[in-house]
Amino acid sequence: MKAAVGDRIIVQGTRPGAARRDGEIVGLHHPDGSPPYDVRWSDNDRVTEYFPGPDTRIHHYHHKDEDAAVTVPPNPHLFAD
Repeated sequence: MKAAVGDRIIVQGTRPGAARRDGEIVGLHHPDGSPPYDVRWSDNDRVTEYFPGPDTRIHHYHHKDEDAAVTVPPNPHLFAD
């Protein structure tokens, strides 16, 4: 499992009645993006060190570096008189 700062982490509860939890990865401990992660949890805004388990998935944020390679032609209708 690899992540980057800004990615969302989602933890599904494995026990019956356990709540789903999600947060934003705000810090990495390894430059290759491997765990553990510093996560700011959305339910209480606290930052904790988290080691993901089998009930965890990562939603990779589309980083700005990737956007630089994409060019979108301007819409001529936006500037019409």
